[in-house]
Amino acid sequence: MNRSMIVASNTLNQLQKQLDIISNNMANIDTNGFKKREATFSDLLFQQFNNQLDTKKEIGRNTALGIRLGTGAKIAQSQMLLTQGNVKETKRPLDIAFTTENQFLKVLTNENGQSEVRYTRDGNLSLSPVGNNEVMLVNSSGYPILDENNKMITFPKNAESYTITSQGNLQVKLDNGQTRSFNLGVITVNKPQFFEQYGDNLIGLPNNGVTGTNVFTNMVGQSRNNISIQQGALEGSNVNLGQEMTELINVQRNYQFQSRAITISDQMMGLVNGLR
Repeated sequence: MNRSMIVASNTLNQLQKQLDIISNNMANIDTNGFKKREATFSDLLFQQFNNQLDTKKEIGRNTALGIRLGTGAKIAQSQMLLTQGNVKETKRPLDIAFTTENQFLKVLTNENGQSEVRYTRDGNLSLSPVGNNEVMLVNSSGYPILDENNKMITFPKNAESYTITSQGNLQVKLDNGQTRSFNLGVITVNKPQFFEQYGDNLIGLPNNGVTGTNVFTNMVGQSRNNISIQQGALEGSNVNLGQEMTELINVQRNYQFQSRAITISDQMMGLVNGLR
């Protein structure tokens, strides 16, 4: 296999990964609080040929000296973009929308028998029965919402009304006049490039030793004043369909170009092998 076929096949593999990212973005255009991903490319390893014997002749040149023969392109990074989605009012008391870009709710999941804390922007909350007399606050997938101390939020089922303040304080008024108060667990994401997207519209840190130090901040104490929540509303995804379609067309053109390069290289090799 000649060099041109190696370069094209390597690039085709990476273009397929970019196509998967775009497809996932488009599939979640109507998912509450979904954050799109964007891929950036860089060169793979290349060989440097220093063919300039007299560098004095290259004075004023803006590009680097020599000839570089690369081996294709690769996806350097697939980063989650935290831009704000459109906020739609629903008037439902258990619907909330963050109006600050990098804030997320804490969610408790169960993965392979182990409890894991994940994070979401989906504010479509509801109640799930716990025992005979209590209910638990859960997200749209049924996972428990945690408070600022990573405890599940439960209260008697005889609740009459719910009020969620802009600082994330849930106040539950019971039918006997009593009131229960909970601080929703909220984090601020400082370095989104460290987070991975999981199923059920959740994000979390990978299991490769990355810790939460400086990656995100728990909003507790005085920092809760910086939380910005709107009750009775939901945030849409930040996916722009027009932009994704444009990227899809660009990937398709690049894919066709690389495929054509492989075809031409194969034809040239056939001609060479046919020489007598």
